[in-house]
Amino acid sequence: MKALLTTEMEMVIPFHDVDSMGITWHGNYLRYFEIARCQLLDEIDYGYRKMQASGYAWPIIDLQIKYVQASTFEQRVKVIASLVEWENRLKITYQVRDADTNQRLTKGYTVQAAVEMDTKELCLVTPDCFRDKIAHLLPDAELKA
Repeated sequence: MKALLTTEMEMVIPFHDVDSMGITWHGNYLRYFEIARCQLLDEIDYGYRKMQASGYAWPIIDLQIKYVQASTFEQRVKVIASLVEWENRLKITYQVRDADTNQRLTKGYTVQAAVEMDTKELCLVTPDCFRDKIAHLLPDAELKA
């Protein structure tokens, strides 16, 4: 599945994210995904404040995560987020990799659906406000879809 947009960020695993064995607690990976997702959405000028201002909320309706290998205290990692679906929902894939060796540590995805904030109705098609934000990334044939 080809990504429409990809972003990458680096971080060092902080002490407060690890357990007594120095291994990153599994729940923190969702926070790392969130930070990368925010960066990705900011790159198309549609961060959470812009979403709210456009009249739509985009709750996560599905997520999957697979832990391949543990990360540890003070390990330098990169988190990669890629927008791979956008027509009816947003699907963003993630990889957490060791920044030095590029070895994959964790992977996963999130799915978000647009909900009109006034009516609380789920949108079955991505709203035009999001389509407008990504129009410059789309091949001409997809713009007409």
